[in-house]
Amino acid sequence: MKKINLSISGCMGRMGQQLIKSSKKNRNFKLVSLTENRLINKKIAGLKPSRNTVDAFKKSNVIIDFTVPKCTLEILKIASKLKKRVVIGTTGFSKKEENLIKKFSKKIPILKAGNMSLGVNLLMYLTEIASKSLGDNFLSKVYDIHHKHKIDYPSGTALMLGKGIADGKNKNFYNLIGKKYLNKKSFPYAKKINFNSVRKGEVIGEHEVRFSSGKEIIKLNHESFDRALYSEGALVAAKWLINKKPGLYSMRNLLNFK
Repeated sequence: MKKINLSISGCMGRMGQQLIKSSKKNRNFKLVSLTENRLINKKIAGLKPSRNTVDAFKKSNVIIDFTVPKCTLEILKIASKLKKRVVIGTTGFSKKEENLIKKFSKKIPILKAGNMSLGVNLLMYLTEIASKSLGDNFLSKVYDIHHKHKIDYPSGTALMLGKGIADGKNKNFYNLIGKKYLNKKSFPYAKKINFNSVRKGEVIGEHEVRFSSGKEIIKLNHESFDRALYSEGALVAAKWLINKKPGLYSMRNLLNFK
């Protein structure tokens, strides 16, 4: 089998570094370029990182992006010109930015996921089923815990789970977003979906959805112990995306959840 030429953006970040390690162990990929939004004067994995440019991505079949929204949109602009596939693991997009990603997906195949873990995507699917089954008699809220270096909150995964709740109720997620708390020991249920994010230590990722009727509580949760599960999931997504037509895909499409 011919190897897939891979570019990794945000190569100096925590996920970028993990992706480099995982791609080196994966026989399906050949790492052809690395990019970063600042000048790096040393080689990494035998490659000298560059800025996001046409030259950086021209040899690539697929780009994996774990950066920040502004950088992701910059990459998509270049990728759409070059007709390159893009896997997006970046989180924290605004509604306007989400709409721009949809526009780019009409030209190129894009797989976007707030979390690349099989387990988390199964959790989102179960959250949607629970929300649909329990109906409006149950209120819901979402927790996420991550390492102290993570800036955005709620996490992309927490927002994915919130969307699962909304989809289960057949309602618009943006209309159901409630309050966003940071580092609270406890926080209330509400008619809208409240979020609480805790940032501490070197926690890789913990997420929990709770449904309460006032008489009982149902909890769905997931814990991550190794960051490699995200990078390996991103590589699975990249390989899957190679044979796809332009469009906006998710891990749900990859995993064939109904």
